[in-house]
Amino acid sequence: MQPILEVRNLVKKYNQLVAVDGISFALRKGVCFGLLGPNGAGKTTTIEVIEDVIPPTTGEILYQGKSRSPSFKEEVGIQFQSTALLNLLTVRETLQTFQSFFTKTITIEELVELCRLGEFLDQYNDKISGGQRQRFLMALALINRPELLFLDEPSTGLDPQARRNLWDLILGIKAEGKTIILTTHYMEEAQYLCDEVAIMDYGKIIAQGSPDELIRQYSRGITVVLPRERYALKANSFPLPVREVKDTIEIKTDDINQCLEQLISHDVDLSDISVRSPNLETVFLNLTGRKLRE
Repeated sequence: MQPILEVRNLVKKYNQLVAVDGISFALRKGVCFGLLGPNGAGKTTTIEVIEDVIPPTTGEILYQGKSRSPSFKEEVGIQFQSTALLNLLTVRETLQTFQSFFTKTITIEELVELCRLGEFLDQYNDKISGGQRQRFLMALALINRPELLFLDEPSTGLDPQARRNLWDLILGIKAEGKTIILTTHYMEEAQYLCDEVAIMDYGKIIAQGSPDELIRQYSRGITVVLPRERYALKANSFPLPVREVKDTIEIKTDDINQCLEQLISHDVDLSDISVRSPNLETVFLNLTGRKLRE
């Protein structure tokens, strides 16, 4: 099947700074693709080049098998990291204004139902909550019935409930067969929403695959955690590696059953233990490091 989007050897330079360094990937129709990376990795630059907001230095971008035509911007939907809206307009008036920019559009009624806008449709743009604003911006990105949707950190600043509501909305959009490119700093979000992710660092893609594939490849092992004040396990007396971390004891193992059997044989009460399986955040930190980047 022909990819809906193909990026070939994309490079973007700013004088001597190489922001994007020869990356390539292809997306099949109907997937949610996550582009992840630490600050300065090149994610937003990559997205802006693909969106045709800024030109590439070199490389090729194909949409539905062809070079992007002048109509490309009318055929995709974009939710930017930051969007300024006119405070003197209501949500309904803004939707109507954006609708007038395109020849092929979804109806206001469909958008209201899809993005759950009914409760604040006639409020002014500056009077809605953060969660309502993100659903509203999603509606604006969908107004031209795009097949390819760009979401640049759509849940930043949302509380857990609003974030979960937004996730449900994104999954509903994907269920309609739309292709989504998502950038996010929330690894839980990427693991929950994405069929495939690419992790960038210093302008390059350093790992790519489904979340489960990346976890298996880059983050093996399970961590068993015990309260230190209750369990004085000695590293030299326990057959598995034991590490003290603040007020806990951590045991790394590839076989959780064997680990639990050993704890029981050492008369350890299991009622207060917790078990942490590796996840996409573990993969991300293993690949990009734990040092803070500005």
